[in-house]
Amino acid sequence: MHTDQMEQLTSSITHLSPPVDPRNDGMNLDLDWVLAVQANTSAIERRCSSFPGRRSIKKEHQAAWLARSISCIDLTTLSGDDTVGRIRRLCAKARQPVRQDILNHIGLPNLKTGAVCVYHDMVSPAVDALQGTDIPVAAVSTGFPAGLSPLHLRIEEIHESVKAGASEIDIVISRRHVLTQNWQALFDEIVAFRKACGRAHIKAILATGELGSLRNVGRASLVCMMAGADFIKTSTGKESINATLPVTLVMLRAIRAYHERTGFRVGYKPAGGISKAKDAITYLALVKEELGNRWLRPDLFRFGASSLLGDIERQLEHHLTGSYSANHRHPIG
Repeated sequence: MHTDQMEQLTSSITHLSPPVDPRNDGMNLDLDWVLAVQANTSAIERRCSSFPGRRSIKKEHQAAWLARSISCIDLTTLSGDDTVGRIRRLCAKARQPVRQDILNHIGLPNLKTGAVCVYHDMVSPAVDALQGTDIPVAAVSTGFPAGLSPLHLRIEEIHESVKAGASEIDIVISRRHVLTQNWQALFDEIVAFRKACGRAHIKAILATGELGSLRNVGRASLVCMMAGADFIKTSTGKESINATLPVTLVMLRAIRAYHERTGFRVGYKPAGGISKAKDAITYLALVKEELGNRWLRPDLFRFGASSLLGDIERQLEHHLTGSYSANHRHPIG
């Protein structure tokens, strides 16, 4: 394929450390702004239902977008049977996400994933396995996935993960604060988590499938950003409903409104249920239309995914050879 086309989309790949833009410092809780947030559910669902069919990307352009998707993946394992050996294999995949011959053919021999995301106990093995790279390690924290541990234990969990070497912390919010419209409590909670993170970046997981409405999603997104979240994230991946296009549209528009008012750029991370390459391109296209090209970089956009990478690799191989390979030829764990 044409290397210059690929480089146009991938030459700006960076990680969160050091940041390209000023970090979101947050602001005082503005309840008037929060309560003014509304969501036209029927209009949002109507646009999202037709969006994938109107955004078809083929051939070299598709391969370039898939390469960009790889650079934005938080390669994740959050299983109860995780072992040090599995983490090492995951990190090896993060360092070389696609077979070297495919990377060479598309002109990106040094392509890597955006980060590796693990439970706290696996942070140290992941940090060791990624020595010599700029791939950050993210840790899920604060009583993941339910977030119902006592507050002081959730804060201590953040401290321990940062001490172990995590440079990104994926925290879960207390959904009850959203469902009861207790925005001050949600704000104070995120402020405390942000303080505990220190220099580590904080991704606020909203668990949108449990928030009841798109309006609640929009308001919770705004409150988290006001409290200083560096990213807002859809889901833990453990809910019955995870990332969806309607939720994404609402969260992206909240990010845009926050940026227009404060000047701070906040990242977005859809997670859970994104396992196909075509879905990844759809999400990237929506981000491009709503927020622009600046958000198509790994310091402002991530996929939370465990199986997405395998399908992207199959699609890239098909682009080069014209044939699909079996899934077992592209293992991750």
